[in-house]
Amino acid sequence: MGTAIDYQKVMTEIVYINLPGPAEPTPGMSGGELLHGFLADLYKADNIEFKNMLNALCLKWNVHYREHR
Repeated sequence: MGTAIDYQKVMTEIVYINLPGPAEPTPGMSGGELLHGFLADLYKADNIEFKNMLNALCLKWNVHYREHR
């Protein structure tokens, strides 16, 4: 008989960042709106190495960018 495998079910949420995000912060924006704009700006980076690092972090933290057409 094989050895028992212990596991724990981990519940995760998927976070969607809708593109395009806010272009500039405005007075009265909520923390979520500020974060949305910040993450949307990061996604626009041209540097390939940075973009690869961002994509790796997004996979780890279950963050997905989606563009509205």
